[in-house]
Amino acid sequence: MRKVIVTMWVTLDGFIAGPNGEMNWVTDLFDEEMGKYEDDLVSTADTLLLGRVTYQSFAGAWPKVPENPSASKGEVEYAHKLNAMRKIVFSKTLEKAEWNNSRLVREIIPEAIKRMKQEPGKDIVIYGSASIVQALTNFGLIDEYQLLVHPVVLGDGKPLFKDIKDRVNLKLVKTKTHPSGVVGLYYQPA
Repeated sequence: MRKVIVTMWVTLDGFIAGPNGEMNWVTDLFDEEMGKYEDDLVSTADTLLLGRVTYQSFAGAWPKVPENPSASKGEVEYAHKLNAMRKIVFSKTLEKAEWNNSRLVREIIPEAIKRMKQEPGKDIVIYGSASIVQALTNFGLIDEYQLLVHPVVLGDGKPLFKDIKDRVNLKLVKTKTHPSGVVGLYYQPA
């Protein structure tokens, strides 16, 4: 069975973005090991679940990377993988999803996610998209949380886990410390 895997960059105090959505705290710590982590993750998946904001950010950047002469070989390879993946975009306001292999869906239907997990293929990854993570957490449909904890304290911002209805017990299955000081914490439902 395919797994739904969340990958999320988070601050030590549990925020995924600053109060105005700023993410400048991430780029300071991105290193070769983080790039390898991202590439390894998309190599094990064939489907992305994205919210509108993350979709628009990704769709505005990754399709152009292969033709960018200043992009590194690793960025180009990663872009080819992302561009080829199936993308399910959850949005009530987006008019259309034009990035290659993208499909627009208006609402999260738990049964549809369960069916998707039963399909043949590789894993399903959620990048960013806190509202999707929160909804799928409430539906009990996340198989693994891969939290990349950055050694930064913001004091305020957008929390990862907001409006969670019931306590979710998790077990730590792996840790990885990156040279930048970012710590990967891998959790699965207990």
